Amino acid sequence: MAAEGRKSIFITGAASGIGLACAERFAGAGWFVGLSDIDKVGLQTAHAAIGTANGSVHALDVRDREAWANALGDFGQHTGGKADLLLNNAGVARFGVLEDLSDADCDIQIDINLKGVINGARAGLPLLKAAGGRLVNIASCAGLYGSPKLAVYSATKFAVRGLSEALDVEYARHGVSVACVMPWFIETPILNAGASGTNEHMADALRTAGLEVYPVEDAAQVVWEAAHGKALHYFVGKRAKQMRFASSHMPNVVRKQLRSRPLLSS
Repeated sequence: MAAEGRKSIFITGAASGIGLACAERFAGAGWFVGLSDIDKVGLQTAHAAIGTANGSVHALDVRDREAWANALGDFGQHTGGKADLLLNNAGVARFGVLEDLSDADCDIQIDINLKGVINGARAGLPLLKAAGGRLVNIASCAGLYGSPKLAVYSATKFAVRGLSEALDVEYARHGVSVACVMPWFIETPILNAGASGTNEHMADALRTAGLEVYPVEDAAQVVWEAAHGKALHYFVGKRAKQMRFASSHMPNVVRKQLRSRPLLSS
């Protein structure tokens, strides 16, 4: 099927969580959606959910540069070689103190959360340039202040935030704008993250600490706003906005609060 002049968005990690919610939000507004994920079965379910006439399916491991070229090449066949929006959403987490994480736990977070976003920003630029489009990267409030038991994850999200800020300047000369969306904890499969060989999961720690978890629809709405806005930073959830203020103006208070929470217990 062809996009037939509709606005278009290419989404990574579209088989579940924030990616799927965004696919449904944009398809519902008439956009043509490129669904990409490593989960081929989930992609087919997502495609059915948005209506097969409203999008295309692309198997994609964001760590694979050749796969990026193939996926975006296929997507461009539907959209006339353009993309109004590229949403770098795919991400993973491994929950646990750093010394308990395996090498594989560390590597996969860096490879998907950071290298995957860089790959998407590079591979997607020609399609974005053709449309005068917008690159939207999903970071996290863990990119505002380092989160205990999410040290590597936090490092990658700080990096995505920095990458977004740099590309907002670099890509302007191409007529491409950039936004960085930073959610608070969202109800997605990533909350089931744990370290290799442990039974401890992020969702359990959040419940113990009494921290809010927001629905995926909240994140999808903020991505929608980011797609149509001109700002660089966007925050999902009231707690995200509070964290932004606190990390900027009261970093020592944030540090004391984090050190006192059960999240740090072993």
